[in-house]
Amino acid sequence: MPFGINETMGQYSELFMLLAAGTYTVAFIAFAWDLAKSSKALRAVDVKAAQAGTAAKVPVAAGVGAGSAGARLDGPADRAERPSSSAKAGGAGTGGVVTADGDMKYAAERRVPARVAVALTILAAVIHGAGVVTRALGAGRVPWGNMYEFLTTGAFLVAAVFLLSLIRRDLRFLGTFVVGLVIIMMVAASVAFWTPVGHLVPALQSYWLVIHVSIAVLSSALFTLTFAMSALQLVQSHRQKTVAADGTDKLGFMRLVPSALSLENLSYRINAIAFIGWTFTLMFGAIWAEKAWGRFWGWDTKEVWTFVIWVVYAGYLHARATRGWTGTRAAWLSIVGYLCVIFNFTIVNTLFNGLHSYSGL
Repeated sequence: MPFGINETMGQYSELFMLLAAGTYTVAFIAFAWDLAKSSKALRAVDVKAAQAGTAAKVPVAAGVGAGSAGARLDGPADRAERPSSSAKAGGAGTGGVVTADGDMKYAAERRVPARVAVALTILAAVIHGAGVVTRALGAGRVPWGNMYEFLTTGAFLVAAVFLLSLIRRDLRFLGTFVVGLVIIMMVAASVAFWTPVGHLVPALQSYWLVIHVSIAVLSSALFTLTFAMSALQLVQSHRQKTVAADGTDKLGFMRLVPSALSLENLSYRINAIAFIGWTFTLMFGAIWAEKAWGRFWGWDTKEVWTFVIWVVYAGYLHARATRGWTGTRAAWLSIVGYLCVIFNFTIVNTLFNGLHSYSGL
């Protein structure tokens, strides 16, 4: 028996979502400021070191970068003209291009804009979480019964996964891209898919909604994180090749990002975890379909595209592990998989008729 609708809670939820989106926007600006400021500082250090004829290593954002010359980001060059035990990690296989350490550990350098950005993202996520919870209280059910709720809850999980990952690794270089995607998801939810708080249709009033969709949302959040990493991997790979060819570095902010190989390795591990979640999404969806419609599989458009996503990521994992598909090919395959996820939750839900059309899921 569904609970009653609480429109007041629904209004509070919309207010929280608006406040969260605004806070995310400020956090996005802070992350961009950090990239710009750090890049400028590193360039200034290079110029000073070149003039002095020094050859010190450059401690950068996520550990220590391997490069020609440098200093701490928060101090003069003469305080950092000393070798570092972790310098090899950042420069391995980069051809002398300055990148952050592949282990993505936090360095001693204090980056104030990055700290501000992370603090703002935490605040935004707390407000966002309050919006998700009040939406659930207003509807008297789990808050992912339509496209609006799926996007807002999904955006919250993307932010939460990113913040949790910061506990173990310095992934602040992803902040601009991840928070930017969160903002896009929230704007799309409010502009294109807004739905007033209400009850679910009878077919969705099942405990399988909690199991099936929650795993799908979490897996999608992990795929979003790896999409950002794969996109950065392509940029970093292009930068490394360009610098190796003619010595020009027009993407100074990428010095704060690990090498393309380090990004690829981490993205592969996260994609493997997300793929397991998506496998359970497919399995539990089939079980729910049997409970609701009397068959496990019916080639419904939504079912087909869920399977297509599974095949693409299975191909990605298999090709990289056994066929040597590394580098840009692996990155593009990961990106194609995420584009299939986006297609599945937007175009398929809105333009294709099927048994899932009524739910927005």
